[in-house]
Amino acid sequence: SGLQIFADRTEEFRKVNILMKVPALKDGSFTLAESIAILLYLARKFKTPDHWYPSDLQKRARVDEYLSWQHVNIRGKGSKLFLTKVLLPLLTGQPLPPEKLESVTEELNIVLNQFEEKFLQDKPFIAGSEVSLADLVALVELMQPVGAGYDLFEERPKLAEWRRQVEEAVGKQLFQEAHEGILNAKSLTADKIAPELLEHFKHQLLKQAS
Repeated sequence: SGLQIFADRTEEFRKVNILMKVPALKDGSFTLAESIAILLYLARKFKTPDHWYPSDLQKRARVDEYLSWQHVNIRGKGSKLFLTKVLLPLLTGQPLPPEKLESVTEELNIVLNQFEEKFLQDKPFIAGSEVSLADLVALVELMQPVGAGYDLFEERPKLAEWRRQVEEAVGKQLFQEAHEGILNAKSLTADKIAPELLEHFKHQLLKQAS
């Protein structure tokens, strides 16, 4: 059996996650969906260093607070910009209207301001002086707009310094390898996307654009 993480929609994956969302986890006969739940499960199962998901009640609460907030904020607005800027023109065959790009960029910048003011403040990391799962999840999501060609760190020195520290904590080479795909997204063409994903994105984006 053993532990498996599914990152694409193979036939075996369909048996694991009826929700048809990636990632999914299978650990022996136990299956689990949702990326945040999977991260917390792995942190507990493998007893990772305490800073990733602190045992201190209040530091852990800070991580939980960010993980609860991020879904429709950093994740929602960052992925919306990526989908709108990169995939919408691919799916429709039409250039992206400037006002549409301006609108989704403004939405993202509102939550970036909230992220800096509420979650980072004057701390090096979200939970305090050490990197945690909250920082890891945040930076992964913020790489989506970067992959779409919007360098949101350029005019935000506090955010740029936080990114530098998170990358150093994870390891720059590992971080670069993990984000190679998203950073090459600008060269994506429709024929490189699985047909069922194209349909899923088309439905999602056209609804969003209406």
